[in-house]
Amino acid sequence: MDLTTQYLGLSLKNPVVPSASPLTETVDNVRRLEEAGAAAVVMHSLFEEQINQESHELDHFLSHGTHSFAEALSYFPDMHTYNIGPDGYLEQIRRAKEAVGIPVIGSLNGVSVGGWTNYARLIEQAGADALELNIYYVATDMDMTGAEVEQMYVDALRQVKQSVRIPVALKLSPFFSNMANIAKRLCDGGADGLVLFNRFYQPDFDLENLEVTPHLVLSNANELRLPLRWTAILSGRIPADLAITSGVHTHLDVLKAMMAGAKVAQTASELLQNGVGRISEILSSMERWMEEHEYESVRHMQGSLSQRHVAEPAAFERANYMKVLASLR
Repeated sequence: MDLTTQYLGLSLKNPVVPSASPLTETVDNVRRLEEAGAAAVVMHSLFEEQINQESHELDHFLSHGTHSFAEALSYFPDMHTYNIGPDGYLEQIRRAKEAVGIPVIGSLNGVSVGGWTNYARLIEQAGADALELNIYYVATDMDMTGAEVEQMYVDALRQVKQSVRIPVALKLSPFFSNMANIAKRLCDGGADGLVLFNRFYQPDFDLENLEVTPHLVLSNANELRLPLRWTAILSGRIPADLAITSGVHTHLDVLKAMMAGAKVAQTASELLQNGVGRISEILSSMERWMEEHEYESVRHMQGSLSQRHVAEPAAFERANYMKVLASLR
């Protein structure tokens, strides 16, 4: 079976790519992922806050009000112990490129337009084959319009694109009033790829101590449906390559992603739960399924169930909602 695919101008031996997570925090892990069959790796993220940690402005905002709320600083990790610093991150990319033969994709996590985006160029100079720009932003300002939020994404992307020559993919959240329009605007702004979707980690309440606490919940296969739907809608309608992330756990999930129109399927939770050896199991199961169903290549199936190619395009829109409700009877 021909499992090869093209993503961000990179020729990949298969469509399974470990996404940014603690799995890619060490070079040894990156090597293990390659040995298990990963076609490329997305390095763990370098955060805007890490880059700006020494600025007086950031220090002001982190410490402001702590005289009134003693626990305020506990909301933020100690940046000196969190992950590694910017220089260490760049060195890690250099070492990863020397250690493996698969593409290494850097990950830059931030939202504002500022000097932190200059690290996109440094990540490129460190040897990264591409860059994933992960914009994680929760809009809580009641005076900030949806248009302003969207423009923030476009401006950050354009600033990064001006800094580098390597391909840039934008990792998005699903919380836009018109996903199709923002996807088009980001492509107009230079995005080479879109990664659907980022998972916002929701806080929880500790009722005994009356505290707001961070709470990590790994993905499950049901979460695949939302990125699957939007990948199918956008496939063939925008020039950017599409990647599905969140909810990818089995070979069937990867196959669905391909048929929706994705070029790669990114996974992390499955590997964190069951080990990196799951990659080889997923690839073997993919090959068996393709042989049984007479698919010669991944490219043959890519986009075959996108909105442009299915018999009932309305299945991705309101008609599907009505059909699901009818099925309850």
